[in-house]
Amino acid sequence: MTESKNTIKKLEGLGEEMVSEVKGNLSPTFTTKVRSKGNVLYDESLGYIRLGDKKEKRTFINVGQAKKFMQTVAVASKCKKFLKENSHTSIRGLFYQLKFSLGEDLEEEMFSEQEESNPLIEDLEVALNIKREDLNLNTDRKGVVAGGLVLKDKFGGREDKIDCSKQGRSGWMIPSDVDNGMEFTKIDADYVLVVEKDALWQRLNEDKFWEKENCILITPKGQASRGCRRLIRKLADQKLPVYCFTDCDAWGWYIYWAIKTGSMNLAYLGNDIATPEAKFVGVTMRDIQDYDFLKKLTIKAKEVDIKRAEEMLAYPWISRHKEWVEELKVVLETKKKIEQDALQGPRLSFVGEYLKDKIGQKKFMP
Repeated sequence: MTESKNTIKKLEGLGEEMVSEVKGNLSPTFTTKVRSKGNVLYDESLGYIRLGDKKEKRTFINVGQAKKFMQTVAVASKCKKFLKENSHTSIRGLFYQLKFSLGEDLEEEMFSEQEESNPLIEDLEVALNIKREDLNLNTDRKGVVAGGLVLKDKFGGREDKIDCSKQGRSGWMIPSDVDNGMEFTKIDADYVLVVEKDALWQRLNEDKFWEKENCILITPKGQASRGCRRLIRKLADQKLPVYCFTDCDAWGWYIYWAIKTGSMNLAYLGNDIATPEAKFVGVTMRDIQDYDFLKKLTIKAKEVDIKRAEEMLAYPWISRHKEWVEELKVVLETKKKIEQDALQGPRLSFVGEYLKDKIGQKKFMP
């Protein structure tokens, strides 16, 4: 069964349950897991952040819940239509499709703001154990790939072969959906290197680092999108080691941790987007001692950097690692940070030399 047919079956199953309840003289209900902070936990046995077991139930006959119940059913119905038509849109497009679905001659709108429809999409994701991409809902493309990866992409009524080693200076841009209609056909790489900044990715791509070191080079261009994290997870499932290379500050380090353990706002997708086996290759405060030129290239940390570092120290999935506690404390004590761009100080090609040395000697942080 294709993914779209499987999703349609789940949506229809949801509707059939509601019809059955009505036929049994019961109020139709919709049940999903609570996504509030109180139901988010770090599962040490799994190595990522996930939702707990608390649930909430909406009933149609409850005055306070009737509108949200109706809106949830409308979102499910419209997404089923997209799947049947094999058409895609954004969550913004879905909002406009539903905004006046009660009828333009009525003063009451189905949705007044997109902030009303967005959480209901997440409710369906959790309740049906699917991703919004399975509902043919796209998010912004973000992230770029170069290296020994070939994909088959079935989309828009055609099938295309994408060779990430032949994308020139631009690379292959990662779509929001890397599952439906897309599959790996060839992987020729020893590991995956995730580079925080696009500028450094371009530097390494120009030097053909991915070709010389036989790796797949990815930049999330800052915080990794859902599609980018999902792609990294899928590559890790192919038994490829994943190494992350970010700025030496709390924000860069958090990009790594969002890839490794997932994040609280996407806890319901932890199993699909977290890569607990990922390792951190740099930049670290320790590098100031190991690479003398960096002493002159540090930057004063801002108040927001300090606050973020303090927050990270309080996260149990980070504080359990003494190496990370030490790094964060050095930031708090010295109030300094280092951008990964600083590794271009001695010469532009030094970035590749730094990475080759650290990866070759397995100088990783957990």
